[in-house]
Amino acid sequence: MVDYGLSGKVALLTGVSRHMGIGAAITHSLAASGANIFTTYYRPYDKLMPWSSNFHEAEEIIESLKLQRVKAAGVEVNLAESEMPKKLFDHIEGSLGQVDILINNAAHDQQADIYSLSSELLDTHYTVNIRGTTLLCGEFANRHDGRPGGRIINLTSGQSLAPMPKNLPYAISKGAIEALTLSLSASLASKNITVNAVDPGATDTGWMSNEIRSKIEEKAPFGRLGTPADAARIILFLASLQGQWITGQIIRSRGGQ
Repeated sequence: MVDYGLSGKVALLTGVSRHMGIGAAITHSLAASGANIFTTYYRPYDKLMPWSSNFHEAEEIIESLKLQRVKAAGVEVNLAESEMPKKLFDHIEGSLGQVDILINNAAHDQQADIYSLSSELLDTHYTVNIRGTTLLCGEFANRHDGRPGGRIINLTSGQSLAPMPKNLPYAISKGAIEALTLSLSASLASKNITVNAVDPGATDTGWMSNEIRSKIEEKAPFGRLGTPADAARIILFLASLQGQWITGQIIRSRGGQ
């Protein structure tokens, strides 16, 4: 049996509000390997999305993690608030201890092309996807004492593989996260922190119409969509002891697409 070296580690995962989501799958995967979990969620964003979510789903996920015999907690936060990273880490350290693993899964994504852009829409994507993520990374780095096992894992998308003209604000902001990942990895290696990003490709989390699903499946080499469990497997590896020599990478876990 593989020793992932995660027993007793503390992992912070942002954007965990839906049972069907990638975030929930990651939390269960890490908890199964012994990591204690702290989640964030933001229900006002979910309400904007066509999939929405049950009001109690975020809390249900936390309670299900406790059944895996690890410590688990979470809080609703707006990552667009500039002071939130400091407040969040203070809260986690008071409840679970120092954070060993930061997984930036939360993102803001509202479709818009060049003709429907607005400064407000761009600012919203920037403050959550770029500024919020970067400030979380900075808070994590400042508080990390150099002990082995420091991990930052960012979630990204396929914006550098093909055009996303109808999703311009998201593509721009996620492109910045890939740039951040590479440069940050060089900054933090001396503190025993690896920094990587994972692009899980088209993942079946309940957001697709039947038409979109069929089109993707027709072109998929394996004949199926990605699942949250697929994303969770590669993130578990990167977070684990086994991933200690991998840093500065954008890993395309897309089933060949």
